[in-house]
Amino acid sequence: MKLNTRLGGSVAGLLAATLVLAACGSDDDGGSGGGDPSQNADATEVTLTITDNAIVGGKNSEGATWVTEWVIPEFTAMQEEKGVDVTVEFEENGVDDEEYKTKIALDLQSGEGADIIGIDGIWTGEFAEAGYIAPLSDVAGDAVDEWDGWEQIPESVQQAMSFGGEKYGIPLGTDGRVIFFNKELFAQAGLPEDWQPTSWDELLDAARALQQLDGVTPMQINAGTAMGEATTMQGFLPFLAGTGELIEEDGAWRGASAGVTETLGFYAEVYGGDEPLGDPLIQQEAQGRDTSFQMFADGELGMLIESDYLWRSVINPEEGIAPMPNRDEVVGWAKIPAREPGAGVNGQDFVSMSGGTGRVLNPNTEYPQQAWELLQFMNSPEAYEAMLAGSARITPRDDVNAEALAGDPMLSYIAEEVLPITSYRPSLALYPQVSVALQEATAAIVSGDSPEEAAASYQSELEDIVGDDGSVTTD
Repeated sequence: MKLNTRLGGSVAGLLAATLVLAACGSDDDGGSGGGDPSQNADATEVTLTITDNAIVGGKNSEGATWVTEWVIPEFTAMQEEKGVDVTVEFEENGVDDEEYKTKIALDLQSGEGADIIGIDGIWTGEFAEAGYIAPLSDVAGDAVDEWDGWEQIPESVQQAMSFGGEKYGIPLGTDGRVIFFNKELFAQAGLPEDWQPTSWDELLDAARALQQLDGVTPMQINAGTAMGEATTMQGFLPFLAGTGELIEEDGAWRGASAGVTETLGFYAEVYGGDEPLGDPLIQQEAQGRDTSFQMFADGELGMLIESDYLWRSVINPEEGIAPMPNRDEVVGWAKIPAREPGAGVNGQDFVSMSGGTGRVLNPNTEYPQQAWELLQFMNSPEAYEAMLAGSARITPRDDVNAEALAGDPMLSYIAEEVLPITSYRPSLALYPQVSVALQEATAAIVSGDSPEEAAASYQSELEDIVGDDGSVTTD
């Protein structure tokens, strides 16, 4: 499932209407809240359904194959040993993410749908506020909190499927943002191979050192609307977290605050002046992000702030879209520093942002205990081993990552060093619009506006977006 959840206008309008109708009608239609967690706990004949936006031979085919060829037969056999006759069905989908989102929203609003549902983590809060989903413990009772799997999932990663301090689902996978750098270019600029900046000033100093190299763009931090959600996730949000602020906290959206203005000020340091540290033109190109990938692969870009997607899917020497034959020898990585030590969220020295998907229990399930057992099973070490099939991918479980990532130092670094300090986007219906407003603010910086001007314009747009549905703070 793609992580980019920016809504198109017509789909967003349809879904917004659906949410309103659900909120107004949930008292009678069973679309919220969960029933008795002990319901049918002793049933010996059970039918369960899993759904996800995956289909064998099509979208997310590997995940669909894993469910049909491993999860279903293995779980069925396990339950048979307990004397329970379980039938598990997989409802495949292979559609646009927003079409899938609308479908499952309508199912849940009407009290129907699969027992286990795959969703993007960023939908969690939106669905929770609409009453579509309930905390896992409300659906399946004490067994949820007693699951030993939680001990293997860092609290920071649990955020991906949590809302309001409650666990609504189990994360399936996640990622992390870091600074990738070219060690050969660093050596030419007199910078160390084991470089790790501890402040924005140190990061900018490294960029200025790289600026002395002919034919090299010192750094790339995504900006503008052409980069889409990559601007927000790879750039604005982690740096905002480095000021100690998140874009939404305690029900209030962050307006033209000190942190927002400081973050835009960092963009001005990169893209402003007569000799910018980044290439402003790339930010305005429709394929600018791909251009930056190719520049990095070709040794023409010193630093690139990206997720581990760059490592495993872009510059992968064997199957990347911009393969880098010497990747393992030349590419280094470092954590994104807070503005200064201790200035980040939670007093952190370093920050990151993550996205991810997961699975929730339908609060209307007829078999809550058995559905929870199936969800547990799908998130067991054995299940992840079967799903990974020897590939190196970050999972939410520390025990699985320790083994699956042992041969990949970069992904191990994400799992061990970055995930414990990461933050997540707000999983609220207004977020996609707020994200676009942030992208426009960074575009204004690239075009020459001051941080104060860009922040003021962003605040005005944010107030229009939020309207009567929330509040804006500048604290």
